[in-house]
Amino acid sequence: MSKRNWPASYAHPRYWPAWLAIGCMWVGAWLPWRLKLAIGRGLGLLAWWAVPRRRHIVDTNLRLCFPELSDTQRDRLARDTFKANGIGILETATGWCRDPRHLRHRVTFKGRHHMEQARARGKGVLIVGIHFSTLDLGGALHSLYFTSDAVYRPHNNPLFDRFMTRGRSRIFGETIDRHDLRGVVRRLKEGHLVWYSPDQDFGRSVSVFAPLFGVEAATIRLTAKIARMTGAAVVPLMFHRNPDDSTYTIECQPALEDFPGNDEVSDATRINAFIEQAISKHPEQYMWLHRRFKTRPKGGPGLY
Repeated sequence: MSKRNWPASYAHPRYWPAWLAIGCMWVGAWLPWRLKLAIGRGLGLLAWWAVPRRRHIVDTNLRLCFPELSDTQRDRLARDTFKANGIGILETATGWCRDPRHLRHRVTFKGRHHMEQARARGKGVLIVGIHFSTLDLGGALHSLYFTSDAVYRPHNNPLFDRFMTRGRSRIFGETIDRHDLRGVVRRLKEGHLVWYSPDQDFGRSVSVFAPLFGVEAATIRLTAKIARMTGAAVVPLMFHRNPDDSTYTIECQPALEDFPGNDEVSDATRINAFIEQAISKHPEQYMWLHRRFKTRPKGGPGLY
């Protein structure tokens, strides 16, 4: 596990909001299933009304990616997105605070043999995950079948970061800071599985522009770079809550063939094509709350 510079004490009042959030998440993890869903939807709708800035970001993303939708359809999808992400808070709490074995009866793993075949190559597996609201619960349920490490962004609050890291350490083999490229390469070369999500905007300096739903999106070059440095198989993985709101599906695709290629934009386009495919299955479960198209090609106008 990566080293953390955590303070010796968390008694200071500045940590009290984080303590409250942690306590709520711990309690939420143990609530009855239907109550979790109801509370999650309520939290999402509260955020819809209370945080207009995020509502604007979601609406902008949906207008860019789904121009064929009417205003009414887009508004419904935006509300469903907030509700799904509200439920995701309770799902995250469950993934961090409880043994995932209690949910084994709720998960179906499709394409499991693809992961086994990739692992059998002996050069590590780079799992391409996506920022769905179900992400951390997906990692917990995936751990019932395969042990993997995870690349993550440390939280700005050191107390919550410690809580988050402790929870994820129960799910994953190692948690690796997203800036620790050496750590990722080392674990892959040792033959481990590493869960990595390349679907956010990391800025111009580390990205190329590739289409995502027909919009030029700054897409990180690191996926191809890691594969080239390690020889690891690159395996796309999807995870969704099913329409019955009580079961989940993990879906593993075959390892990408001839990846990386000789062109960074082509490699990024292949990754984005998978991301599109995954989002299109259940678009409301994607984290549209982040500014995916923040970085624009030179001379291009801002979108948010």
